[in-house]
Amino acid sequence: MTAILDIDLNAIAANWRNLDASHAGATAGIVKANAYGLGAAYVAPKLFAAGCRHFFVAHLAEALAIRNLLPGAMLAVLNGLLREDVREYSARDITPVLGSLAEIALWQAESRRLEKTLPALLHFDTGIARLGLPHQEFLSLRENPALLDGIAAKFMMTHLISAEIPGDPVNQAQLARFSAIREAFPGIPASIANSSGTFIGADFHMDLARPGAAVYGINPQPGTKNPMQPVIRLAARIMQVQHLQPGETVGYNGIWTAPRPSRIAVLSVGYADGYLRSLSNRATAMFDRSKIPLVGRVSMDLTTFDITDAPNAGVGDYLELIGSGHSADALALEAGTNGYEILTSLGHRYQRRYTGVE
Repeated sequence: MTAILDIDLNAIAANWRNLDASHAGATAGIVKANAYGLGAAYVAPKLFAAGCRHFFVAHLAEALAIRNLLPGAMLAVLNGLLREDVREYSARDITPVLGSLAEIALWQAESRRLEKTLPALLHFDTGIARLGLPHQEFLSLRENPALLDGIAAKFMMTHLISAEIPGDPVNQAQLARFSAIREAFPGIPASIANSSGTFIGADFHMDLARPGAAVYGINPQPGTKNPMQPVIRLAARIMQVQHLQPGETVGYNGIWTAPRPSRIAVLSVGYADGYLRSLSNRATAMFDRSKIPLVGRVSMDLTTFDITDAPNAGVGDYLELIGSGHSADALALEAGTNGYEILTSLGHRYQRRYTGVE
């Protein structure tokens, strides 16, 4: 085994339970992007066993892959309804998130074809300018509620822009816009809170929270102590040790030069495994609770670390790339990105070991 990715499903379930207990409404399981890179086929059943009954994915194919694992649960697709997929949704009990009048019309036509009411979520844009009914389409829907005939709106939702910044005034502005939209559709349960949104005030909790990355251990409150449990450990084996003299370089373009006699550990992990190239000369690993600096360029299949100050590290030992001593958030900071990208970039060449499989 050259690299091992340990995934703690019990910790994922515990994070979900803690978030669920923090507010009165229901809490969804967000398992899009293969459960943030950790394996939807493992994570979704674990959350279902923990009591989760509302699930979201991004694409229809993601929903089809796990539909049979979630009997009776709402399984909703966030990224819109395409004409060619309509019958697949209704046949497989998959709930579309409708974000335009055109999508509402498609789903209403399917309701007429089947002569039954069909469930859906209504998605309203309150400022992020991605998916969701824009303001003019909201006004049209408000003026003509018959457009929803045959559609059972299970929830209405919007998506926060800056919830990870609690004091950002855009949060309250979005809340106000969404509250005005809710008034036009009384009786429909509402959802606004993502991971960070669950921490910025009770007004954001509503009827359904949709925490994603927090369930997977990413800090929903950057700059403060992470309230979530870590859920992964990534470790890679030292394949070879190179001995460099002062002035010698390592890796492509020689961007690191040995300032002293140095021992360089070579790991068979690279950007093809989601260990990002932007980590070159910046990342840190751990060995025996000591920090080990990455030196040189991250290449497709290999990285190099300076183990000169870790004399006990050698061929066959493992360096911890993500773990209790160096979180996914910490690695993200070194890469100039966020923990979301770190998790969803995790490659398929790691040996994955799951704890707590249902």
